[in-house]
Amino acid sequence: MKKRVPAAVAAAILTILIAAPSPAAAPRVVATIKPIHSLVAGVMAGVARPALLIEGASSPHAYHLRPSDARALADAELVVRVGVAFETFLDRPLANLAGQARVLSLDQLPDMVLLPARQGGVWEPKERESGRVEVGHDHAHAEFNLHLWLDPHNARVVVRHLVAVLSELDPAAGAVYRRNGAALERRLADLDARLGRQLTPLRGVPYLVFHDAYPYLENRYGLRPLGTITVSADRPPGARRLAEIQARMAATGARCVFREPQFEPKLAALLVAGTSARLGILDPLGADLPPGPDAYFELMERLADNLQRCLAPES
Repeated sequence: MKKRVPAAVAAAILTILIAAPSPAAAPRVVATIKPIHSLVAGVMAGVARPALLIEGASSPHAYHLRPSDARALADAELVVRVGVAFETFLDRPLANLAGQARVLSLDQLPDMVLLPARQGGVWEPKERESGRVEVGHDHAHAEFNLHLWLDPHNARVVVRHLVAVLSELDPAAGAVYRRNGAALERRLADLDARLGRQLTPLRGVPYLVFHDAYPYLENRYGLRPLGTITVSADRPPGARRLAEIQARMAATGARCVFREPQFEPKLAALLVAGTSARLGILDPLGADLPPGPDAYFELMERLADNLQRCLAPES
């Protein structure tokens, strides 16, 4: 026979349950591209999963929002983007859909190091150098190359600011964010050291890339690109430009031409045809990597492996 709970006790329990505050929900966070989403996911591990806008081989240079993207933005409390001049497709949706969301633009973070934008095409030696510029000076952000995540030092800046912003939005989980952030910074420091050892032997080896997506990687590890195939990611070169590039490749002994999976490979294949240069692939976004906390590290390691595979001398 079941014992009945006295009415007074039941009423007291009910009062406590009603009065007790419900646990705060984790902040709803949206990140635009996979490498940045990976860092956000690492900081939020054990609390919640951020949403990712651009998946697969889609390019942020020509992206169109899906209905599910619009819903995620409308519901977001925090949107993490690279910068206004990078994900230009977001300008109107953020104004219309995410009016209540806090927007974290990485190119505006204090301590972020930005590199000046370079003209597309073949560069003269002095144009290959990318001077470091600290955020906070009076520069229009269109003057900068915004593939800023490809330097692990910048990734550590991102992690530190994510920890601060998420702890402010969700104080109850602040200890988790701080613990995750500290672990991520240690992991990024280890990654930086490994990439330095791997890429140091490749310094000075000439190569071409599809578009100027890698100055942060090159600047960090002392690599030597000759230039880009395209002037910009959405403007293919003409026949005269291709002839100029081929002539420079022959004169410098370019060892590799790198294409990208987001764009048509025919141009890169055309440039290496009839030359001793190899055809490689670099992907600054990690198109085929599964999203999550490990994606950033897998992306950087794959970039280093592909550079080494294509630029190392033949044995």
